[in-house]
Amino acid sequence: MSKKLEGKVALVTGGSRGIGAAIAKRLASDGARVAITYTKGADAAASVVKTIEGSGGKAIAIQADAVDAAAVKAAIEKVVATFGGFDVLVNNAGTAIPKKFEEATLEEPDRVININVRGTFIATQAALKHMKDGGRIVMIGSCVGERMMTPGLVAYAATKGAIKMFTQGLSREVGDRGITVNNIQPGPIDTDLNPATGEWAVPQKANTALNRYGSVDDIAALVALVAGPDSSYITGASLTVDGGTNA
Repeated sequence: MSKKLEGKVALVTGGSRGIGAAIAKRLASDGARVAITYTKGADAAASVVKTIEGSGGKAIAIQADAVDAAAVKAAIEKVVATFGGFDVLVNNAGTAIPKKFEEATLEEPDRVININVRGTFIATQAALKHMKDGGRIVMIGSCVGERMMTPGLVAYAATKGAIKMFTQGLSREVGDRGITVNNIQPGPIDTDLNPATGEWAVPQKANTALNRYGSVDDIAALVALVAGPDSSYITGASLTVDGGTNA
């Protein structure tokens, strides 16, 4: 049986753990050859590759800090050299430093902006130079980029709002190449960075309609959809997977 992403090549930034790792595994299970980048945590990245290869897929891990333009460009060139093409970019690398804005050092919002916005710009621009017509660019935004109810995430929410508009603007520029650009906006998802058991989880869970956290596979499933052939007429969209947080 032919898989939906058979013959496609995908890169997931920040793919060594959490949502990124789940996306990489799902795209591979749908038939894509997958590369992941990671900043630190070579063992975790190797483990993702091993899992994919163990299921009969093809994957590579490349050490490249999301804000290092030269490293990201080299990573994308390596993907093309290794797999012979480039079809899907998932801009997953991101960070949050939860604390009240007034109490943050200026370096903290700088870091959040650098990784979440500048890092996405860097990877996307480098990817577009190699991406085949009909390719897919997928942003991992956040439900707080559209509606903000969580104190302590001011700078983070601002960066995710920026990603929403970047998605809309870019979709207009690359549509003539058949490339779609979409923004997946997770709500509270159970990961190392935002565990469903943490104290910080109580208000987030209360904000959902389903009264629970989501799983990384819930996000990976929607990424796989917009990366595949069934969504060729969806572009410039922000698709929210948040258990009803923003309902």
